[in-house]
Amino acid sequence: MTVYATQPILPVLRQILGISEFLASLTVTASTLGMALTAPFAGRISDRIGRKRTIVIAGFALAVATLGAGFAADLPMLLFWRFLQGMFTPGIFAVTIAYIHDEWGMANSGSGMAKYVGGTVVGGFLGRFLAGYIASQYDWHVVFFVLGGLNLMSAIIIWQFMPVESKKGAPATDRMGPAVAEHFRNPLLLATFAVGFCVFFSLISTFTYINFYLALPPFSLPTSVLGSLFFVYLTSAVVTPIAGRYIDRYGHRFVLVCGIAAGATGTLLTLVPSVPVIVLGLALVCNAVFVAQTCASGFLGLATKTNRALAVGLYVMVYNIGGSTGAAVPGPIWKAYGWPGVVALIVSVQLLTMLLAWNLWPPKQAPVAK
Repeated sequence: MTVYATQPILPVLRQILGISEFLASLTVTASTLGMALTAPFAGRISDRIGRKRTIVIAGFALAVATLGAGFAADLPMLLFWRFLQGMFTPGIFAVTIAYIHDEWGMANSGSGMAKYVGGTVVGGFLGRFLAGYIASQYDWHVVFFVLGGLNLMSAIIIWQFMPVESKKGAPATDRMGPAVAEHFRNPLLLATFAVGFCVFFSLISTFTYINFYLALPPFSLPTSVLGSLFFVYLTSAVVTPIAGRYIDRYGHRFVLVCGIAAGATGTLLTLVPSVPVIVLGLALVCNAVFVAQTCASGFLGLATKTNRALAVGLYVMVYNIGGSTGAAVPGPIWKAYGWPGVVALIVSVQLLTMLLAWNLWPPKQAPVAK
């Protein structure tokens, strides 16, 4: 709900803080970079103190960091709190993926992961929509006070009502170094990490720079409307559970390739100078990313048997490096070639994603874990 909340208010931050589009995009990069740095450790911590306890602690810490961002007086201080928001998020995001693998089991991993990703869809929409609306009515600092309060309420709900894990995950090795080395020798995991990088690159680059594009003539959309664009996220809450059933039937590779192909089509549709067509394109991009995220997250359970929480953490690390890259790298391309140049970059990454999955993932759900 909070990690990507600055996307619809980037034009506001650019204007009020007197910064460039690239510097404004760092408010997205800072949070994704924080997630990338701490994700591998979140799983290891949860192996030792428990999944629920880790999630609850991270939830309260995230609330504090979000409220702190509301007191930021300048860009460096805002980036500091945004970085902290990212640091605490893997304790929720990555550990919940491990929790699902432990509790649901491989037989239902597709549908179980789809339900969880559906929840992230709603949270992603709500954070962006509220940010856009609040910033159009009040000072941008209020965005973080409201979201911080919602974070705090969510942490309390998780603390009170989330069941303590009933199963133990696969045992972790005593030393993290050998376990990391083992995972990076696993070609299936490496392929999944690469897919995750590309998937998140395409999402963040699309929904970061589309705001600058639509804030310019001939569209000149206000901040409140830019925040409303994220209503397209809600379509993924419907599509993702359906995709989960198809994953269980046809396999991760087939569903991911079909989803990303639709996303590439959606990216190209954003070149049409019509807001309804652009919204349709964004909906396709959004659905493709969340379907692909469901496929990749679920495939992690097939690609490894030991140190699964660490594998999830490493995946989230690479995934968020992709997001950080997607927020920053298109900046010079945007400046030189505008939105068409950014679209060309995104479509290239989407095509690479399909090639990686089709050539490196096995068909159907064969017993491939080592």
